[in-house]
Amino acid sequence: MTIHAKNVETATASESGTEVFIPLNKLKKSPRNARKTPHSEAIIEAYAASIAAKGILQNLVVEPELDGEGTETGFYLVSIGEGRRLAQLLRVKRKQIKKTELVRCVIDTVNDAHEISLDENITREAMHPADQFEAFRRLNEKRGWGAEEIAARFGVTAHVVRQRLRLGSVSPRLMQVYRDGDLTLDQLMAFAITEDHARQEQVFDNLTYNRDPYMIRRQLTQTHVAAADRRAILIGAEAYIEAGGMIIRDLFSDDRGGFYDDAALLDRMVIEKLQAVAEAVRQAEGWTWADVHIDYPHAHGLRRTYPQPMALSEEDEVAYAMAFDEFNRLTEEWNSAEELPDDVNQHFGKLEAEIERIDALRHAYDPDVIARGGVFVVLSHDGTARIERGFVRAEDDRPETEVQQAGDGYTINGDGEIIEDGIGPDRDGDSDDEAEDGGKPLSDLLVRDLTAYRTLGLRLALGEQPDMALIAVTHTLAAQAFYEAAEAHCLEIRPTSTYLAGHADGIEDTAAAKALADRHAGWAADMPGDVADLWGFIAALDHASVMALFAHCASLTVNAVKQPWERKPRTHQTADRLAAALALDMTAHWSPTVRTYLGRITKAHILAAVCEAVSDEAADRLVSLRKQPMAEAAEQLIAGTGWLPALLRTTEPAALGGPRDITGEAAPGTDEPRGVDLERQGETDMAAPDSGGMAEEVEPVHIAAE
Repeated sequence: MTIHAKNVETATASESGTEVFIPLNKLKKSPRNARKTPHSEAIIEAYAASIAAKGILQNLVVEPELDGEGTETGFYLVSIGEGRRLAQLLRVKRKQIKKTELVRCVIDTVNDAHEISLDENITREAMHPADQFEAFRRLNEKRGWGAEEIAARFGVTAHVVRQRLRLGSVSPRLMQVYRDGDLTLDQLMAFAITEDHARQEQVFDNLTYNRDPYMIRRQLTQTHVAAADRRAILIGAEAYIEAGGMIIRDLFSDDRGGFYDDAALLDRMVIEKLQAVAEAVRQAEGWTWADVHIDYPHAHGLRRTYPQPMALSEEDEVAYAMAFDEFNRLTEEWNSAEELPDDVNQHFGKLEAEIERIDALRHAYDPDVIARGGVFVVLSHDGTARIERGFVRAEDDRPETEVQQAGDGYTINGDGEIIEDGIGPDRDGDSDDEAEDGGKPLSDLLVRDLTAYRTLGLRLALGEQPDMALIAVTHTLAAQAFYEAAEAHCLEIRPTSTYLAGHADGIEDTAAAKALADRHAGWAADMPGDVADLWGFIAALDHASVMALFAHCASLTVNAVKQPWERKPRTHQTADRLAAALALDMTAHWSPTVRTYLGRITKAHILAAVCEAVSDEAADRLVSLRKQPMAEAAEQLIAGTGWLPALLRTTEPAALGGPRDITGEAAPGTDEPRGVDLERQGETDMAAPDSGGMAEEVEPVHIAAE
């Protein structure tokens, strides 16, 4: 029997089991309710949304409130359904219903209120998550409800609905495996990164002992391109989608923009965009050709030239001076201002642009080089087009002269062969004919002997003039660093520069590699076009510039790469000492990310890194995570701490005042390594003012080559 609102006042406690409609403001929480922990805000929101869409589907169970004398007060205590009562109160607060809204209830005065409250929360089985995922998908497909509509009807966020819809679209075969307990929810979420059932099942069939979710995601996306990839940055999501591509989103983790599913389409779009840039550069600057590549073609084998210093026109000189003076005047005038007015800021921008424009005119390519050469347009590490100019192909390269004079009695033909002037059968003979022939060249043996003596003299003299030795060594290094196949040096020093891209993928597309390339290009732009003029160029530099060029050329030969098959402990010890002497700070060039480090080490190493960089407590919070989520969480925690793995750390440089030995072993009775005091060695190499120019003899240190 159901009693309507108008009759509720006549309902008595003896009428247990009666269904009645009771005003909301007549319902109270039962003090005997077994649930002591309050309902969460999220569940109350969900109840409210469900009731608003579908009404109260399950009656509240109540009992009359009695006063101290056992008389009914007119209020009812809710034994079962407290969450629904709170949801209705929330709707009253939002003015969706009135506080007198009728609520369908069942009166129960027979059963113990505490027991039935406990029974309702214990004696039930929640729906299997797989059934929930598929039910949401069915609402989406059969009724056409979108994520927002479903979210509104079930009191969850639209993002949660999208996640459940994505899980509901997993292959039915894998869903059944999940129901059977052979897949975890985390693994199922990893499979949901794609909706391709065939691909999901293929990856599942190929899984080995390692079923970590990150491994599943990696295999499902190994043919895709991450949104953080430089190719994706260049093209952009909007253009890629317009071209027919699709972006796969991982709704269960931070995918940083998703994954581009068609790598071939993306590569084609990158090439087309770079080709457009290349053609624009070629036409604007007049180059003969322009090639595009996604990666820089290091093995191109072409001769490269650089822009040469050019004199500015009188008009440009005047314009530069005016812009520079105006810039300095404004800087002085507004130096103390915290914020510049818009017009002043714009004026600064115009002056800077004018100064940069004129500065760019100070170096230019030879028109003949432009007429024969070309450019490479490649994709930079930051997703922008990188333009490398001044390359000349072998078929377009013309020798400067077909025949050059090589020295006394020798010429060089167009093929680079040295030809001796005159022909004679005897090289070191003393025939009368040769004696009478004043134009006959010296024999090869005699030339060799004489130049050997000259070499000995040069060695002795160069060793006595350190400043000139610096110029000679710098010339030797620069001739080989900036002029390909140029045998223009007489010091037998052969610099070798290891190709780092062969050891670390993508290293040459980093900001540090670009800075090194820019420094090299800056020097190359100042170099003379002909290697024969290089000596004069270096000799004319001031000491600081010579040292800077020497340092740059020497830096190109550094190799501290550790190969697994190499056994060069002293080499790596020297690299450590060099890093310490340079106070190398690798935090400026490298940071520990999932890609560069954390995703490539064990969980134990990840936890050790977090413990060292952050705290033991932070590491403890990650212990229960699987490897990929642990690596991702560790990346966020370590970011900004300046932490580096041991291989990249720089130790404090050792003082040079104590005795040092190349072996690094300590001398007996001291903590200092034994050997030669390097600082004192440097001092005694120079003659004391009162010693008559003679320096104290120091026993030389002999270092055997490895």
